[in-house]
Amino acid sequence: MDIRKLVYFVIAYFLITMAWAYSWHMVFFHDLYVEWGAFQRAEPVMSLGITAILIQGIVIGYFYPFYDYGDGNPVLRGIRFNLIIGLMTYTAMGFATAAKFSIEPIAQFLLYHTIFQTIQFTLTGIALGLIYGQRS
Repeated sequence: MDIRKLVYFVIAYFLITMAWAYSWHMVFFHDLYVEWGAFQRAEPVMSLGITAILIQGIVIGYFYPFYDYGDGNPVLRGIRFNLIIGLMTYTAMGFATAAKFSIEPIAQFLLYHTIFQTIQFTLTGIALGLIYGQRS
């Protein structure tokens, strides 16, 4: 385990995710999320969001070296792995959120959520591939 690469990835994951999530949820589509009922707090509890992002980054960065990702472009391998692992986050943040909250229309919420997380895990997958690079 290369701790240096893990730390670099967690930092990159945090910065990319925070910039993307804040822009998407608080700037571009804030009013839609409020209208759908997906936001129930006037102000989000940022410490919980930050903790979630850091844990996700640590888990992804820790498990990536165990992924049998074969030969080829390291950026594409990083994206592929991150999209696979991102499905876990996607189901919890998409389907489970829609199941627990009074979100209407659910289909529109899930469409936006799918686009958001696909872009998030593609961007952070690029960082994953660049940081971990070629397999040793």
